[in-house]
Amino acid sequence: MKIYNSLKRKKEEFKPLKKGRVSMYVCGPTVYDVPHIGHARSAYIFDVIRRYLKYRKLNVTFVRNVTDVDDKIINKAKEEFKGEDINKACEKVSRKYLDIYHKDMEALDILAPDKEPKATDYIKKMQKFIAQLIKNDVAYEVEGDVYFDITKAKDYGKLSGQNLDDLKSGTRIQPGENKKNVLDFALWKKAKEGEPSWPSPWGKGRPGWHIECSVMSSDILGNEFDIHGGGIDLIFPHHENEIAQSEGAGNGFAKNWIHNGLLTINGQKMSKSLGNFVTIKDALKKYNPNVLKLFFLSAHYSSPIDFSEKNIEDTKKAYERIEILLHKLDRKFGTRDLKKLPKGAPGNIKKFRENFIEAMDNNFNTPAALAVLFNIVSECNRILDDDDNHIFMVQHIMQAIIEFGSIFGLSFKFSREKSDTWITFAIARREDLRKQKKYSEADQVRKMLLEKGIILEDTKEGITWRRKI
Repeated sequence: MKIYNSLKRKKEEFKPLKKGRVSMYVCGPTVYDVPHIGHARSAYIFDVIRRYLKYRKLNVTFVRNVTDVDDKIINKAKEEFKGEDINKACEKVSRKYLDIYHKDMEALDILAPDKEPKATDYIKKMQKFIAQLIKNDVAYEVEGDVYFDITKAKDYGKLSGQNLDDLKSGTRIQPGENKKNVLDFALWKKAKEGEPSWPSPWGKGRPGWHIECSVMSSDILGNEFDIHGGGIDLIFPHHENEIAQSEGAGNGFAKNWIHNGLLTINGQKMSKSLGNFVTIKDALKKYNPNVLKLFFLSAHYSSPIDFSEKNIEDTKKAYERIEILLHKLDRKFGTRDLKKLPKGAPGNIKKFRENFIEAMDNNFNTPAALAVLFNIVSECNRILDDDDNHIFMVQHIMQAIIEFGSIFGLSFKFSREKSDTWITFAIARREDLRKQKKYSEADQVRKMLLEKGIILEDTKEGITWRRKI
């Protein structure tokens, strides 16, 4: 298995620090507002990576943090809970939007992390970490603020490829900052009026943003771990500063860095001011979760992806191919015997599985793996058209579709529901009207079914139906 390591800027063979085990830390949400589809893409990408590592028989410990103290949270707390104690108001804001985030992840069937640490639960451990940085002479305190001294960082810019001189150019120390150097970053911020604060050796204050991930990851996964993930927009300064402070404390850090590309809408950056801000909840009102996931899979995780009506409609058409086949298979054979199939698979199914693994082993190439899934769909349709008696082969194909779908977190429903009986009666009524040559009335029945999301299809076995995607 090879993974592109952002730190080395090349694809490398993935070798876990501990055989058979993978430690993985991903930057999670800052909980001050409802999550949007950009958050969904990032969360889904790392969910697929985690699922695939487990599919490859690796024991994965997956950590995703929650930033629950931040300038944006403070501003939202002042807006939504005016007049309340700021610490309590910030807690209410973060709890409210974390609950929404959890519900959206559940609606997308994105697995919960094994550990989900919150910044506010790590205040004392952050202070201890900062004290070690001061002791190591890579950080300094000035009037209650604590800064990391960027001149003491080894190879600063090695992740982002930034040059220190270029970074300094055009950067200014802001009023109220007591930095020695323009690029020094805050580890601890002195308390200000109307902001949450905690007691510390340097006076009341709150942690800077970057420190939380270094402390949480090392506390849960150890000073060295296998994978650190996040959006490409976090490479600088967030991830660069994580490395600097972790190494400044005398620790190792992440061995492999994985960064996902960002999502745009109709070629533009998503923004509330532009009116193109799409929440996960609103997206799921319009689109099946599987359609959203297939859309995300259609581009490599490291590439940008553009959310547009055309792109989504194209994805819906592709997904319909899978749904049509599954309905066809369910009506022919059902799924009750899948677990009883003998081990091993016919030659061409084995080849599909090998191609799928080859694609995913190549830096999680989901577009190529997705192509394998659709090749299986085409193969199954070919078999069904050629010979109805290939049930053994068809069942293995169904098994492969379920297997690959589970790696992608796709939920396929095979069996008909009891409530679908009315559809069978409606179709029978339509056929009876057609036999009586009452075509207008028969068309009304078809129209009624379509309005309820039921599409009729003519096959050599007769009329079948499927739900509209």
